[in-house]
Amino acid sequence: MRRRRAAAVAACLLALLAGGCAEGPSLEDRGAPTAPPGDSRDLVVGSAGFTESDLLAEMYALLLQAAGYRTRQLTVTNRELYEPALESGRIDVVPEYAATFADWLNAKEHGPDAPPVGSPDAAATMSALRALAAPRGLTVLDPGRAVDQNAFAVTAAYAAEHRLRTLSDLGATRLPVRLAAGDECVRRPYCAPGLRETYGIDVTGVDPKGVGTTQSKQAVQSGQAQLVLTTSTDATLDDFGLVLLADDRRLQNADHVVPVVNRARAGSAGVTRALDRLNTVLTTQDLAHLNEQVDSWRRLPEDVARTYLAGKGLLPP
Repeated sequence: MRRRRAAAVAACLLALLAGGCAEGPSLEDRGAPTAPPGDSRDLVVGSAGFTESDLLAEMYALLLQAAGYRTRQLTVTNRELYEPALESGRIDVVPEYAATFADWLNAKEHGPDAPPVGSPDAAATMSALRALAAPRGLTVLDPGRAVDQNAFAVTAAYAAEHRLRTLSDLGATRLPVRLAAGDECVRRPYCAPGLRETYGIDVTGVDPKGVGTTQSKQAVQSGQAQLVLTTSTDATLDDFGLVLLADDRRLQNADHVVPVVNRARAGSAGVTRALDRLNTVLTTQDLAHLNEQVDSWRRLPEDVARTYLAGKGLLPP
């Protein structure tokens, strides 16, 4: 039922972008930035429709409910749809990733060729993100410890054989390395070029099997490639006998998990206090384990989220 309702609202959001739905304010209404912080008691929590986003949205909703808010959830898988909906107040709260969202807003504001503003520096990234979000009526709350950013993995056997714990260790070996990743890795600064320039890793080629896909992991597992591009919260590495190598020279951008809220509806201290409670407990490792429970153990995101928060003392058991 929730999936059908979400699909219907997503269709309406698409129509709104094209000027098709008559009810409610335009998604391009920019009156919101001048409005005082609002405290609506009925809030819509958005999700981008993948496991981690669903889990974060569930946790946001549960924390807000515990603080006395009424919530409903809406899945809109396209950022081109949910970000304008967040501006207009049709969605009130959404989980985002600091560097990625900063660069997305920057490209929206200044064009696709604008230099990126996200960086490995978390403080600088947050400052840039907040400066871009505020004129759109959006408030970016404080990030916690959980980070979902690009990461690189090798087999546990390969790491043990060459005594690898970090990407610097791999560079120091001077071993030729074939990398399983997306085809864009050939030119992206965080990928093959960055591995060469920042770490001195001898990347001899890129096997274009995708970012963190089963095919990419199998390529490393079988020895066709030695290194795979995945993410720091990948829940399936153990299934393939893989381990992450630490990004010890900070090649990757600071993609800390951050709640983004519509200021006019959810910019109150009450909302901020409720969502900030997650920052005190949620780590990158926690997030990977929660993803695993949904993706590998086939548990429902709402059950996993509730159990986690109760276990951390943020909800009644």
